[in-house]
Amino acid sequence: MLTNNSGGRCGDLMALRMRPLAFAMPRHQGFALVLVLWVLSLLMIMAASFSLTMRRETGVIAGLTGGAQALAAAESGIAMAQMMLMNPDPAKRWHTDGNIYQIQFLNALVRIRLQSETGKIDVNNANQVQLQQLMAQVPIDEEKQTALVSAIMDWRDPDDLVNIEGAEKKEYKEAGKLYQPRNKPFQSLEELQMVLGMDETILKQLEPLVTIYSGQPQVDLAQASREVMLALGLDAALVEQCMELRRQSAITGLPMQPVSLGPGFNCGSGQGNIIEIIAESQLENGSGAIIKTIVTYNQVVGGTAGGALPFQTLSWKREERADTSLFSEDKDSLLVTPNAKS
Repeated sequence: MLTNNSGGRCGDLMALRMRPLAFAMPRHQGFALVLVLWVLSLLMIMAASFSLTMRRETGVIAGLTGGAQALAAAESGIAMAQMMLMNPDPAKRWHTDGNIYQIQFLNALVRIRLQSETGKIDVNNANQVQLQQLMAQVPIDEEKQTALVSAIMDWRDPDDLVNIEGAEKKEYKEAGKLYQPRNKPFQSLEELQMVLGMDETILKQLEPLVTIYSGQPQVDLAQASREVMLALGLDAALVEQCMELRRQSAITGLPMQPVSLGPGFNCGSGQGNIIEIIAESQLENGSGAIIKTIVTYNQVVGGTAGGALPFQTLSWKREERADTSLFSEDKDSLLVTPNAKS
């Protein structure tokens, strides 16, 4: 009996000792499963991160490629404009009165606008009345408009006398500026931003209307754009009539005879020799580029004078953004070639 009892107890003890060992295997297996899940999760995160990085890099490369193509198309537009300005056939020669031409370059649509600098307001020669009309185009109060006009006149005149509400050395010093008026004509349109009271926003609105290259106190209305004529206070309906007459002349290739549309408003067209060329391209993928350049054109029949190049570049810049795109709806009425040609 003792032996049996002893054997029974021994059996029970061995069973109790074996029981923990029986439960140890699932614990290790659970840990291994958790470890595997963690590794899989880490690999999935790494794969997703890699995929996102590749998509971003692909997008960047596509953007760079599209930007390069758009820039090349805009540059081609500039070259096309110069070629058409030299066209020996007057009927096919492009006008420089603000109309817009459109061409197709590979997968890009390009719009080109040519504007004679004599058709703009010269900030070095315009009188106070013209400058006041110019400032009226900017959405600022009349007091600030007057102050800016006077400050522009003080900047360009050779003396230190202050115009009413203007600014000379004392006013710039009191405003904390480390410079003073040059008392000389403006050398660039960017210099306007240094005038007391001027800022980048105002300059951007004035830039399409002004020039430093005209050298004339008056605007040549035969070369003035729609925007300039409206800035000079001409009747809007007559301005639109003039623009349509110009457009039809460019389309038909027939020279436009000056037409009187009202007192002091003779509508005409022609070709200047200091020209701003704006070329804007748009690709099918949405990429685009804008180039603005101002060139002088040596108009010599049969070629150039003394071996000189026909065009000399006065300024060249790429616009990062367009406040007013050549592809906007209000520019469609200026299209000479609505159906793009390759």
